[in-house]
Amino acid sequence: MTVKQISVFLENKPGRLAEFTDVLSEHNIDMRALSLAEAADFGIVRIIVNDVYNASTVLKDAGYIFSITKVLAVEIPDEPGSLSRTVRILGDNGVNLEYMYAFTTRKKGLAYMILRVEDNQKAIEVLTASGIRPICQDELAEL
Repeated sequence: MTVKQISVFLENKPGRLAEFTDVLSEHNIDMRALSLAEAADFGIVRIIVNDVYNASTVLKDAGYIFSITKVLAVEIPDEPGSLSRTVRILGDNGVNLEYMYAFTTRKKGLAYMILRVEDNQKAIEVLTASGIRPICQDELAEL
């Protein structure tokens, strides 16, 4: 019940992100989620896409340096306290959260989070036991 995140290293210069998103657009790759972290000389773009195989092939052919990581995508109620409850469950069960970011869908009343944790299986077990539903790659592509 994990999804694949592509992390791409980009030079931290004007226009580099535009070039990157142009490559995705030209090849009809639809981003479901995006997170951008920057340092002085480079940035890391983390993306969740509709077609990981196609995206990775396109990025490789375009000369990008990237990695693919299994992360969790969870569906939570879109209401105050849902995120707090989710991260509390992880913390109370000894699951370390390394980073996270949100993404939107057309489903009303639900929020979606990408979670990078140390132990995906343990996180899946404790979240599922608490009624928080991880979604898989196929479900994500349909959102």
